[in-house]
Amino acid sequence: MTQTPILQFGTSRFLQAHADLFVSEARTAGQDVGPIAIVQSSGDPARANRLAALTQGYDVRIEGLESGLPMQRIARVTSIARTLSTASDWPEVTRVFVDEARIVLSNTGDDGFAPRPGDTDETTRIQSLSYPAKLTRLLRARFDVGGGPLQIMPMELVADNGTVLRDRVLALAKDRTFRDWLSVRVIWVNSLVDRIVSQPLEPAGAVTEPYALWAIEDQPDLISPCDHPSVRILPDLKDVQALKLFILNLAHTWMADQWLQDPEFTPDLVRLFVARREATLRRLFKSEVLPAFDAAGMGDTARAYVETTIQRFANPFLDHRIEDIAGNHAQKVDRRIGAFLTWAQAKGDVTPKPILSRIAKRVRAAGASWTEAP
Repeated sequence: MTQTPILQFGTSRFLQAHADLFVSEARTAGQDVGPIAIVQSSGDPARANRLAALTQGYDVRIEGLESGLPMQRIARVTSIARTLSTASDWPEVTRVFVDEARIVLSNTGDDGFAPRPGDTDETTRIQSLSYPAKLTRLLRARFDVGGGPLQIMPMELVADNGTVLRDRVLALAKDRTFRDWLSVRVIWVNSLVDRIVSQPLEPAGAVTEPYALWAIEDQPDLISPCDHPSVRILPDLKDVQALKLFILNLAHTWMADQWLQDPEFTPDLVRLFVARREATLRRLFKSEVLPAFDAAGMGDTARAYVETTIQRFANPFLDHRIEDIAGNHAQKVDRRIGAFLTWAQAKGDVTPKPILSRIAKRVRAAGASWTEAP
């Protein structure tokens, strides 16, 4: 069977239109990268058709504006060589992880790193474990046979995601020798991903915009997953992370909050929301968001990013549903709005932010935690 040096946890339409597409295009261009083995962590039997279709190749429909002109094209993705499930294929997942994997990708959702009650119990069934706990078991299996270096590249929208995942795994690792191996032989990579993927195609594939970014924080011995125009190796992610989380993602979460508070009178598509309430969105940026970027010395860059963001939101081809954005709303408010308010204060911005503060206060009162800013 074909060796799969990239092992990916997650089958989402985002990954299909992002990392999987980039690796496919790199392979088509002649690069010796991949292919990919995809692991379904949820065990959802309803997604069996998707798993089967991924290895057959699938389409990504790219639609939007480039230089102000409409563009539409279809990209065929052929980088997936194998699909597995943690629910039914754990021994094979372990074998591939131990014997073949050189790079491990993941995108497990907004609560993917959250601890679960059985994470510290070695007798807990695999499907009851969090992703970090599953990863710890796999890393232990690789350590036990003297496995070689490995690069872990989470793609979850969590600030310093590689560092956060490393710390979760180290907290679960029980003996010092294993912990030392995790710190020395495993490269934990921080990255930030950005692409609006509006809807799935069936049984596999997605509709997405032209814009795409996979920003990867550089470090010694880093291996780029592929050479691609959308993949950028940067010395530091703080600025690009702040722009993405506190402008684009913050605006998405503000829209979702508007929709959750008044779904009957709030448009459910992002492009319709912007068409109707662009002036309100611009006021939010101007009065509550941009002063923080000015204080951080990023005002000009942030204003240009706001314009790009509004253009992306207004993409006439994408039916990007606010209902989809509203999933895990409390966590998103915490990471995007709550963290922004903390970041703004840390940068010296003391201007009032009544709209964002009101949303954060309401969600905190409902029990969400407060996330530190990146």
